[in-house]
Amino acid sequence: MAEAADFQGTSPSPARRWLRRTGALLAGAPLLAGILTLPTSMPSYASESSIAAEATGSRTVGISLTSLSPSVPSDGDTLTVSGRIVNNGKQAITAAHVGLRVGPTLNGRSAIDDAAKSNPYAGTEIGGKYVAEFAKLAPGISQPFSISVPVDKLDLGSDGVYQLGVTLTGRTSAAPYDQILGIQRTFLPWQPEAADTKSRTTYLWPLISTSHMTAETGSNEQQTPIFADDDALAAEISPGGRLERLLSLGKDLDITWVIDPDLLASVDAMTRSYRVQVNGSSRTTTAGTHQAVAGKWLSELEKAVEDEEVVALPFADPDLASLAHNGTAVTGSLSHLKDATTVAATTVESILHVIPSTDYAWPVNGAIDPSIVKVATSAGADTVLTRSDSLQESGALPYTPSAARPIGGGTTAVVADARLSTAFQGDMAVAGNSTLAVQRFLAQSLMLTQQAPDRQRSIVVAPQRMPTAGQAQTMAAALTALQDGNWSQSAELSAATKAEPDAGATTRVPAASAYPSSLRKQELPRAAFEQIQRTQKELDSFQVVLSDQSRVITPFGRAMDRSMSTSWRGRAVEASAYRTGVERYLVGLTESVGLIEKSEAKLSGRSATIPITVQNNLVQGVDHLVLRLTSKQPSRLSIGDGVFEEQQVSVSGGHSQSVKFTTNAHANGRAAVVAQLYTQDGRAYGPAMTFDVKVTEITATVMLVIAGGVLLLVLAGFRMYTQRKREAARRAAEGVGGPADGVPADGEAENAAATGSGDSPENGDSPESGTAAAQNSAAAKSGAGTVSGAPAEGGRVEASAAEPGARAPEHPGDAPDTAPEITDPSGTGERVDR
Repeated sequence: MAEAADFQGTSPSPARRWLRRTGALLAGAPLLAGILTLPTSMPSYASESSIAAEATGSRTVGISLTSLSPSVPSDGDTLTVSGRIVNNGKQAITAAHVGLRVGPTLNGRSAIDDAAKSNPYAGTEIGGKYVAEFAKLAPGISQPFSISVPVDKLDLGSDGVYQLGVTLTGRTSAAPYDQILGIQRTFLPWQPEAADTKSRTTYLWPLISTSHMTAETGSNEQQTPIFADDDALAAEISPGGRLERLLSLGKDLDITWVIDPDLLASVDAMTRSYRVQVNGSSRTTTAGTHQAVAGKWLSELEKAVEDEEVVALPFADPDLASLAHNGTAVTGSLSHLKDATTVAATTVESILHVIPSTDYAWPVNGAIDPSIVKVATSAGADTVLTRSDSLQESGALPYTPSAARPIGGGTTAVVADARLSTAFQGDMAVAGNSTLAVQRFLAQSLMLTQQAPDRQRSIVVAPQRMPTAGQAQTMAAALTALQDGNWSQSAELSAATKAEPDAGATTRVPAASAYPSSLRKQELPRAAFEQIQRTQKELDSFQVVLSDQSRVITPFGRAMDRSMSTSWRGRAVEASAYRTGVERYLVGLTESVGLIEKSEAKLSGRSATIPITVQNNLVQGVDHLVLRLTSKQPSRLSIGDGVFEEQQVSVSGGHSQSVKFTTNAHANGRAAVVAQLYTQDGRAYGPAMTFDVKVTEITATVMLVIAGGVLLLVLAGFRMYTQRKREAARRAAEGVGGPADGVPADGEAENAAATGSGDSPENGDSPESGTAAAQNSAAAKSGAGTVSGAPAEGGRVEASAAEPGARAPEHPGDAPDTAPEITDPSGTGERVDR
């Protein structure tokens, strides 16, 4: 029962630590005594005890293990250990040899951790011919070695994990006796026969990348996608690349594929015509050229996942922890997670032709707290992939429990084993690191099984999200050895999820305070989600006016999913630049539909029409827009029948449309007018345009013309008046003097008028024309007013004024409009429909 406190997520109990330390002291006492009794000049061959003591601090020679085969030996095998040694000291080493040492079996998973650090080495060298000899090792020189030992020479006993040491023994001029000058420790799992009860191991195999596509698309019907870059993604899927290695290695393993649909969508877009930004500018793009490699990788992936279990993460792998801690305070942020989950299934199915599971949420490093669980399950997932260093065991069980356990609310937590999941972090391109990682992984797996050999448990391994090519190679080597071993069998993730949970396993989700601060520092800030939501609102207003909304909903919706991706962790500057690029591009599109600026308009007369031009520089038509024209001084200028008037607007792609509004003037002066586009739901679209209308109902020129006409009428009336007085005076004089005075009688006057003769010059009156005289005579006889005595040039005006039924001048206020429509030139680019 000493192993009761020795499982993942916990430290050895205080009693166990005390026992270990006491045992180490007791075991070390004879060694210490032997060292104290050694002579000053040590013999050529030191005892095993002295060798062990020397080995603890010796780092003169560096030893790296490039391979250990087989990783899990069986009876009859030959163990081959290869590597390199380098003399890091300043003195040459002579009479050196590399040998293997096998220690006793380790007890518990924590013992493996301790041994991997700096446990004192104990064990006997397998000598004889099973060593690699070196006559001399010069300082700084690296040399390879290889040792092959039959397994039966290793003296392995019961099943378990053995510590395996590779040591270099040699002499220097300062210490001319055999001593251990270098050591490297690793582990040797020993399970030659099949275990009675095997652990069921599920290994997640992630295909995830960073975001490569922008929100921009071509203006053609196919909407050619535009990439921010394609070289990085092409390098990953090309032979030897990270994603190519994951695919090539994974197709031969029993694994559960975990795929980001954004990766599939990006590679699928590369298989056709696509464009790439030049120096990060959307104004300049170049044609993409990686169609062949993209098609090949996608085709091979489709074959690899056929009839295999595939888990689809939400599109672009949203950062669930960032959403939970910073995004929920921004209204609408969670809706993006739901959309990303919905589109994930359709993306995977349409490209790979398999139906994936979307029931799983995978927070970063499996770290959870109540808010993360709540957000993770808000989009429909009912299973959270966590890790045992987050959902730690309380110590109630003496073994590592099965992965699945209920955590309340109908949610299942699948707890990945932390030791196994983190085994391949670091630089696995270095062969020495890779070999040690494989052996340690296998040792932990075997030890886990031996904790409770009669109880079958389901173990889940969730490695880092984006393994390097070297890490993928190491993972595949370890998993191949595990699947060939005798203590584990492969299982799908769905099977591990449905497995019966252990009764004593912890189900308590850790508090928010337990969330690692190192992970919290990498989260997307609240400002990021505010910017994303601002972009979403802009998109909502924009899409409703389009004739084909899908041209913007799909690319911008996926771009906002990418803005929340987990891949931005540790790349805050790049993340901010991506979000800003999406927002700016959308704003540029919305500004492609707007009002053309209008200069001051002049209104002569009481009414006119004002044209407002709406321009659409998009490739598709806009509809469902309302243009409202509003007068800020309705007492001076009214629009239509009131303060404002609205008209529906529909403009084809690449065109402009003039909308005309009827205005009525009530007083002279300037009136400010505001033109504003609105969506049909009443939201303002784009900026308002304000311009002045100068109202001049009666112009100065018209006033001068009217005033001149009135003056002429007054003068004509005065002339008529004076002429009538003269005529009356003359008639009175003729009636008194008679014909003797030389004035003709009535009959004579009529004859004179008829013949055009006039008065004698002696009378002092100017002669009249025959027509005017006849008219005056007829008027006098009829008793009507007479118009006589006027000069010739005024006769036509007077006659017109005296004619019965002649039209009187119109009142200035009744003058007709001087201009039925404002025809002032429009602003630059405006096109007015008349």
